[in-house]
Amino acid sequence: MSGSYWRVIESLQNGQAKIWEQLTESRGIRKHGEFLLAGRKSAPEALAAHPDRFHALLALDPAQIEGWTIPAHVEKYRLSRALFDALDVSGTGAPLLVGKVPAMSLADLSAVPKGLELVCALGDPNNLGAALRSAAAFGATRIILMSEAAHPFHPKALRAAANAQFELTLLRGPSWETLDEATGPIFALDAGGEDMAALDWPRDLRLVLGEEGRGIPSTLKLRRLSIPTTGAVESLNATVAASLALYAHYIAGRRASSS
Repeated sequence: MSGSYWRVIESLQNGQAKIWEQLTESRGIRKHGEFLLAGRKSAPEALAAHPDRFHALLALDPAQIEGWTIPAHVEKYRLSRALFDALDVSGTGAPLLVGKVPAMSLADLSAVPKGLELVCALGDPNNLGAALRSAAAFGATRIILMSEAAHPFHPKALRAAANAQFELTLLRGPSWETLDEATGPIFALDAGGEDMAALDWPRDLRLVLGEEGRGIPSTLKLRRLSIPTTGAVESLNATVAASLALYAHYIAGRRASSS
């Protein structure tokens, strides 16, 4: 562990504390270009795997980081209970890391897709994080985030993704209208589309996942895929649907490589 020096901040009115508190919401993350990572397991694992992404550690007690390896460049802060609880929106009680949001380039949809690229507009950070976790698990390494999407480094998205953000290439997406001009193959998940089970999955494609409730704009001329179900429920949760499609593409790829 690096030196034992800890800065102490107790007041919620402290200037630095106010900035950290803003990182609990997407607007503050965009404004400051920083994020908070929580989790008894996620935080130390992320720090060990990606030390250069973080520059501060926030804790209630130095004893909480026993066994952690803290790089010399990471500043350590000991916070009051009131301040820590205001920042620990997930209620983990474990030390928090402060990191820099990586630059996210604008996706070039005129270029052909490479592998499965997930185009995502999920506005709920929990749903977005779960979708990113499935994307990393099934090899969709490029994520194109539409403007409607939640911030991928929102605390809830980070917690739901279990550090998947650090394994993915995150890109900013264009407006919905320009998707009609994107180079294909491009598919959209839609309950009214053709049966996904009958699809001969191409290796390289873009898969579009719309907003919760609103789905994909009906004006877009995309090839639409539906997931066959018993019909006992009206529709699937968007994250569940995305996970099933990602898995189907992953399995199709494994079968093709082994044949």
